[in-house]
Amino acid sequence: MTSIGAFDGRLSREPRKPQVAALRARATRVLDLFVALWVFSGSIVLFEPSPYELTFLLVLPLAIFAGIGLYRSTLGLLGIMIAFTPFALIAVFQVRFNTITSALIFSLVTVFLMFTSYFAANYVAEATTKRMRIIVAAYTAAAVLAAVIGTLAYLGLMPGADLFLRYGRAKATFKDPNVYGPFLVLPAMFALQRIVLAQNFRQVLFSGAIYMILFVGVFVSFSRAAWGHFAVSSLIVLVLVFLLEANARDKVRIILMSMVGALMLVVALAGLLSIPAVSNLFEARASSQNYDSGETGRFGRQGYAYELALNNPWGLGPGEFRNLRIIEEPHNVYVSVLHVYGWGGGLLFYLLIGLTLWKSIQIVARPSPYRLMAIPVTATFVIVMAESVIIDSDHWRHIYLLIGLVWGLATAIGNDKRRRAPRSEMLL
Repeated sequence: MTSIGAFDGRLSREPRKPQVAALRARATRVLDLFVALWVFSGSIVLFEPSPYELTFLLVLPLAIFAGIGLYRSTLGLLGIMIAFTPFALIAVFQVRFNTITSALIFSLVTVFLMFTSYFAANYVAEATTKRMRIIVAAYTAAAVLAAVIGTLAYLGLMPGADLFLRYGRAKATFKDPNVYGPFLVLPAMFALQRIVLAQNFRQVLFSGAIYMILFVGVFVSFSRAAWGHFAVSSLIVLVLVFLLEANARDKVRIILMSMVGALMLVVALAGLLSIPAVSNLFEARASSQNYDSGETGRFGRQGYAYELALNNPWGLGPGEFRNLRIIEEPHNVYVSVLHVYGWGGGLLFYLLIGLTLWKSIQIVARPSPYRLMAIPVTATFVIVMAESVIIDSDHWRHIYLLIGLVWGLATAIGNDKRRRAPRSEMLL
């Protein structure tokens, strides 16, 4: 192994007895199945701890028994999590309005999600192509199911539709439309990449259907940030594939398919807007909102939250801000982490995001067999962190999965000196 490879072997030593070796091999196969279940459960976030956290408790012992490799290059994730934990726990005991129990659960979920990033990074770094296929397939299935539920609920075409709506907007199996919409973006980006690069027409048609379902799902969330996230990430995928991975024939195809695809999206959007209720809500959401301006508006809240953070170096603790002068959250994760986890916790969160952004740029810029996997991941992660300027995203499960994928791909690229591999193998 190179300097970024596995250190001290694995979580468990290689077994000497053939029977144990056979059990380990079976555990590895079962691990892949449970990882798929874990990723799929990320589409159900109605309470905390969510099924995503509970399912991971099954994944972890399997990973230990299977002997998943640990990598030096992912130690930064573990170090940030360990350093973050004391600050998050200290902040818990600063609460005045919230209960210590609920604050503790909130902070422990954050630490737990950081650990899932570390696991995902090591899981993907080993057997990268196979395991990325497992994750992308499970994530796509979860996103398509959520999008179908959200769309049918919004259109009133399923029983109990109100359970999957909030303020007249689709939220599917999430707490909030603003979380549901961005969740759909990553698999849509992989589908878009397949549309413009796959040589099999059936795959192009299948991927096009997935992209359209997810597009409609994002639209009915009526989240302006999710709309922008979907559009900008799609543009980034097209530009990066065009510049970095496409040959001359591919470039012509990308241009033509982009034009056809844009036309189809316009037709789909026009069809949705022909429904009066959809048109009215779209007009309301597309216009400026009252809660964006003023002292108690989104940006006024952010200024007040920043002032509070500066005056409370140990933080206020989870759930405190809404009990003070303004009853709504600041909706800016970069401000929220300072007053929720204190200065130390906030700075470590900044370090986590900063390092991951840097690695996401590196894995796209460097020629490697895994760049086709890195493009959709980077296009999604960079924009969701830009979106976090106007939303509190520190408990979005898919962000921590994205962080793990970035670090895992960076490790795989560092360990594989090839500059290319057959597209049929690497196009997920």
